[in-house]
Amino acid sequence: MKLLNLSLLIHLCSLLLVSTQPTDQPPFSCDSTDPLTKSYKFCKTTLPINRRVEDLVSRLTLDEKISQLINTAAAIPRLGIPGYEWWSEALHGVAFVANISQGIRFNGTIRSATSFPQAIGIEARGVYNAGQARGMTFWTPNINIFRDPRWGRGQETPGEDPLVTGKYAVSFVRGIQGDSFEGGKLGESLQVSACCKHFTAYDLDNWKGINRFVFDANVTLQDLADTYQPPFQSCIEKGKASGVMCAYNRINGVPNCADYNLLSKTARGQWGFNGYITSDCDAVSIIYDEQGYVKEPEDAVADVLTAGNNSWRFVSGMDLDCGEYLKNYTGSAIEKKKVAVSDIDRALHNLFSIRMRLGLFNGNPAKQPFGNIGSDQVCSQEHLNLALEAARNGIVLLKNDNRLLPLAKTEITSLAVIGPNANSSETLVGNYAGPPCNPVTPLQGLQSYVKNINYHPGCSTVNCSSDLTDEAMKIVKGTDQVVLVMGLDQTQEREAHDRVDLVLPGHQQKLVTSIASAANKPVILVLLCGGPVDITFAKNDQNIGSIIWAGYPGEAGGRALAEIIFGDHNPGGRLPITWYPQNLTKIPMTDMRMRPEPSSGYPGRTYRFYQGLKVFEFGYGLSYTNYSYEFLPLTKEKVYLNNQSSDKIALGYKSVSEMGTELCEKSKLPVTVRVENDGEMDGKHAVLLFVRQAKTGNERPIKQLVGFNNVDLKAGEKAEIKLELSPCEHLSSAEGDGQMVVDEGSYFLSIGDKESEITVVFSEDTSDAAASKLMILPRILIFFYIYSFIHSFLCILF
Repeated sequence: MKLLNLSLLIHLCSLLLVSTQPTDQPPFSCDSTDPLTKSYKFCKTTLPINRRVEDLVSRLTLDEKISQLINTAAAIPRLGIPGYEWWSEALHGVAFVANISQGIRFNGTIRSATSFPQAIGIEARGVYNAGQARGMTFWTPNINIFRDPRWGRGQETPGEDPLVTGKYAVSFVRGIQGDSFEGGKLGESLQVSACCKHFTAYDLDNWKGINRFVFDANVTLQDLADTYQPPFQSCIEKGKASGVMCAYNRINGVPNCADYNLLSKTARGQWGFNGYITSDCDAVSIIYDEQGYVKEPEDAVADVLTAGNNSWRFVSGMDLDCGEYLKNYTGSAIEKKKVAVSDIDRALHNLFSIRMRLGLFNGNPAKQPFGNIGSDQVCSQEHLNLALEAARNGIVLLKNDNRLLPLAKTEITSLAVIGPNANSSETLVGNYAGPPCNPVTPLQGLQSYVKNINYHPGCSTVNCSSDLTDEAMKIVKGTDQVVLVMGLDQTQEREAHDRVDLVLPGHQQKLVTSIASAANKPVILVLLCGGPVDITFAKNDQNIGSIIWAGYPGEAGGRALAEIIFGDHNPGGRLPITWYPQNLTKIPMTDMRMRPEPSSGYPGRTYRFYQGLKVFEFGYGLSYTNYSYEFLPLTKEKVYLNNQSSDKIALGYKSVSEMGTELCEKSKLPVTVRVENDGEMDGKHAVLLFVRQAKTGNERPIKQLVGFNNVDLKAGEKAEIKLELSPCEHLSSAEGDGQMVVDEGSYFLSIGDKESEITVVFSEDTSDAAASKLMILPRILIFFYIYSFIHSFLCILF
């Protein structure tokens, strides 16, 4: 969970959609050997998909139609259509979650899949080709904003920043669906289907008795516009996601899965979404059963299928119910005239379009474009190397006093490795994980460098309710170095379980400080956790020389950690989330406000607005080398946004929608920064470009990330990094009504400790205009003198 190299991410997602030669026949329709199916128009691949779907839906009975509205879609044998499972998971590797109905199993020729760092990576279509899948619709990625550090599912997301999350969504979706950065490589075809979730403003699972099923999130239009919604807009408009999942919670009283403004007006209308919308599991039932939003079950059915506007026909709402509610109550909703058959047909059109785009109605998949990828690509060395590279790049060095790290291989002959996460392969992979190919724990990784290692867990479990400090102390004395591997695991943070505090669980802090004080030299503290932890004690403890955050680094995490500790890899990761102090827990997790309210003492959320103390800042991360920056001169230091008048100009800001696409495109400008590796070690460095307004206040962000890139630099090497500034996108923020506006005035671009000023003006600078007019006069005089000289010369000559 670092600020990702997007080229690496899209390579991960696209390369790892692998398959095996089928040993069991995968399910498909329109078998070319079946004379009956040859006559069906929906089997004719030469026809447009919409005509094929129209033909298929027209052949279904009402009961057959209803059977297709749930995640476990029934088979229709008379038409040669097998059953289909819409629910599969692939957050950071093809996943299997026990005790739930999913389309993936690992009990055939494929028994594992590459596990990448949380949250990154995917392996997918192969399990289907091997006959071990009943579906190729993966409900991933999770692109909710990691607003509150206590959220149990924050580990699944790319962090708290809307720009990073949006770019992550685009890369993830394009990679998994088989697209490229150019877009449209496969046309309508899908390698597999991605589903961006959870739409929208979902970041509370179960906190102090308040659960996601009943939570009514009070969210301002302002925060929706510039924080919660942008990742989903990018996912749909730029990523071309084929699926979206609506969330359990309500937004300002309205269930997400029955919200016309959200599903129909925004996603499908404004953003042009052209895929299917699924509920989260049982989210339809809770609209009646738990939220009490409607009077009877049939009203819930009507509200989700028509997005809360069941008086309007052909309004496009939700299409698929993860659960049984639509199966149980759609028939009676039709009888009560709350739902029309046309509402069902519309939903089925979206659903069968996806299945056709996946090639499931094109005959034998072995003869299709993705049918010949071999089994040697599952858990291949190439994929394992990629998992290792991702783990290396995601680990963040938080502290390194007196350059304790990297350790010298020739000087370290013995290690004491202590901690409940030191030898847990389960902790490495986080949640929503499948069986990994070849997991390497931190202890195993360190054993590849040092043979003489003494290990003790320090606590019986991660909750450390009873520490074993005295026993652990025995292995400390006499060793060259101590490595403590602490943190959290899925017992502490997970789906349906939010944290109530931010400190290390149980007696972990006591164990760390006791071992550190007893060791011969400052110790190394490694943290495995998805959410941030208040480790102010360790940050200030001189007996703790280095701190490393590894997130949940996937199956190669132990090896990557060992390489960093012993200097075979130079860490370059940056924090994608703010690390807050424990006192933030005084603020209710239910408070969705992003912006601070000084009068009440509310500090705001995320680095863009938070005004309180921090343990570590967003974007923080150390290296074994040093980097310096220099802004090259901008092509223009003033940006004129003056193509049309606006009544907002007098107020000092201008609406982005009023500026228009043409002006916004013309106003873009390149930003070039020279980066130099001033140290003695080669390294990979994340260059982060922020912007801040010279005039703060007015509920504008303190600063915000507007661009980032990675650069590999050898010791002493320089490079010029080119980024693009789009004033309409990067300099805008939301007004109270949700309208995105750009303020007139000065802004400062910043990278590291360097800044470069740029000014936005809404009308041509009168002083500049006057100077331009004054320049005309001497030019006229020069022309006149030249003309007179030439004329006189010609007269004399002739």
